[in-house]
Amino acid sequence: MSDAPFPSALNKPPGYNDPNSPAGFKPPPRKPVLPPSFRPKKKKGSVCCCCFCISFSILIALIIIFAAVFYFSVNPKLPRFHVRSFQIPRFNVTETPDGTYLDSTTMTVMEVRNPNGKMTYYYGDTAVDISVGEGKDETELGTAKVPKFTSRTQNTTSLKVETKASNKQVDNTLANRLLSGYKSKSLAVNVAARTKVGVGVAGLKTGMLGVTVKCKGITMKQLDGDDMPNCLIHTLRWIKVG
Repeated sequence: MSDAPFPSALNKPPGYNDPNSPAGFKPPPRKPVLPPSFRPKKKKGSVCCCCFCISFSILIALIIIFAAVFYFSVNPKLPRFHVRSFQIPRFNVTETPDGTYLDSTTMTVMEVRNPNGKMTYYYGDTAVDISVGEGKDETELGTAKVPKFTSRTQNTTSLKVETKASNKQVDNTLANRLLSGYKSKSLAVNVAARTKVGVGVAGLKTGMLGVTVKCKGITMKQLDGDDMPNCLIHTLRWIKVG
């Protein structure tokens, strides 16, 4: 009976280190092979977000280019408001045992100029407040309404405003100061107009924007001369000299 051949190589147990292998050598670990259902999927959200950002940037750039072309081609300018003339045909102060009363009639002419060559301004109904005096002496002399109108290109529109104040009770000292200023033409005149303005360009119209025009501290002596101080235009948070 012959002996069975001795196997030349045996299967190495897990974790076996060959003493004949170089010192410190370790075979690289093998990555586990995962089934397709466990493989991570690529996210599409980042790609969509990137495309949206690029599209939005292009849209903003186009809007800026269009606004620049519109501005340089149209060259828009704000309208200009002036108080052309102011008269007080009647200004009576009456003292009675019951108090001091003021009766007045005012006639104001405002000029609205459109300096643009390609833009038309559309105004809604306008409420105009007239007052005289400054600071604590400011006294209301009535309100009038002006119907809506159109200010065409490079055109000037005149608005006539008439107000009345009847039996308006005032302080006696204040009434005398106002009367003295009226006689010396040093009385300050204040005009405030509240309206809405729209713009028309090449047949297209924009929406109406609320605007307040204030002409303050103009003396009657100034208005009798050739001086026509500019009025301030207030819209939203912006203040611009007209």
